[in-house]
Amino acid sequence: MSHRFYLKSKKEQTQIQFLIAFVSLIIILTTLLISWITGIYLFTILIFPITLSIIAPFFDTPALKKSGRLIYYSPLFITEKPKNGMIKIHGGTLFDYVFVIDFDMNGKQRKTFIIQQYLEGLLKLIEEHEATNDDEFKIRGTSYIMNNNTAQRIGFKITETNFLEKLILIFNYFNVLISNSIANKKLSFPNLNETKTFETDLNNLINKKDYIKKLNDRFKS
Repeated sequence: MSHRFYLKSKKEQTQIQFLIAFVSLIIILTTLLISWITGIYLFTILIFPITLSIIAPFFDTPALKKSGRLIYYSPLFITEKPKNGMIKIHGGTLFDYVFVIDFDMNGKQRKTFIIQQYLEGLLKLIEEHEATNDDEFKIRGTSYIMNNNTAQRIGFKITETNFLEKLILIFNYFNVLISNSIANKKLSFPNLNETKTFETDLNNLINKKDYIKKLNDRFKS
């Protein structure tokens, strides 16, 4: 399954982003009007940052991809550009979920597909760095989809989520809420305390390549 947004023309992509920005502006202006009429501005103070956090991936992700700061290895597996011997991995943003996941899938099928996309992305990441002999990179990422057993079997170890990562998750709570609900095909409030941070190195992943490939094939089928 491919990424429907990137298959569209530049004009169509711009139209989608304009529509998202326009609807968001209407929501913010409406809440501002309600606050002005009622004299209660707390609602606007809350809605403004929530709205911005939800729509941000629809603008940031394509822009960062275009600049080369984000690299797609599968439609739902992204890495940041390597820095200081570290590759930070991400399991797709809300933007990606909207344009990649088949909404006819049930909740179990969606989660299986998401994990399969993680595995496929990992394989492509391994293959790319195998070819260049860059096997010294550390790999780090957070996930609320992949469980501990799967992560450990493919070569990751569980580490403590640092303060900055927790802060980013808290700021993006509603973003994560919508993504989690899409993944489960029902309203699903995420427990951020259950978000896991996984870490390994490329050399370890290379050693697990055959197992990751078998697991990917199993999830794909």
